Amino acid sequence: MSITKLVVVISGSGSNLQSIIDSIKSGHLKATIEAVISNKPNVKGLQRALDNNIPAITLPHGDFPDRQAFDQKLQDTIEGFNPDLVILAGFMRILSPEIAKHFRGRMLNIHPSLLPKYPGLHTHQRALDAKDKEHGTSIHFVTEELDGGPLIHQQSFKIEEDDTADSLFEKVQKLEHQMYPEVIGRFCDGKLKLVKSEVITLSAYSQPTPSHNAP
Repeated sequence: MSITKLVVVISGSGSNLQSIIDSIKSGHLKATIEAVISNKPNVKGLQRALDNNIPAITLPHGDFPDRQAFDQKLQDTIEGFNPDLVILAGFMRILSPEIAKHFRGRMLNIHPSLLPKYPGLHTHQRALDAKDKEHGTSIHFVTEELDGGPLIHQQSFKIEEDDTADSLFEKVQKLEHQMYPEVIGRFCDGKLKLVKSEVITLSAYSQPTPSHNAP
């Protein structure tokens, strides 16, 4: 079986990056991480990469005159490693339509809400403010629409009366650390792909439907 080459793009601590690294080390994920790229310097995720002998690259977005210039450099840097799949793992930048089109079908994102609910930021507090009964996380292919690409997989849990934004964050992270390596593994095994705008999966789980409390 061929080994899938990944590039992981981050902005922070890289906890999802660590879950991917651990899955590769355990043999559950047949992939290599060719590079970790961050738009913020000195974040923990870069150190996680270095600790595992993975090239760690910093591209501070403030060094570029505009979003287009940053995205072009990001695209060129990613392509320099010739990856099969690009993983956004806590990357806190909105990508331009051009880079989303370039990597269409080979770029994944994980988002801490039950999409299509709450694209963007502050998802946990927004779920609480809306008095939602459920919360969770979603994995999708990246397209030009912010957090609006075709859904691959999502999981939810019940919101308890004593939950806070912090406790929801912790619960979501636990789900993410399980889900992301699993979904990446489906891609690596040739059992997940994007055809036009339709997610095609073979076994494990069917194409997801939004949670029942989604609009």
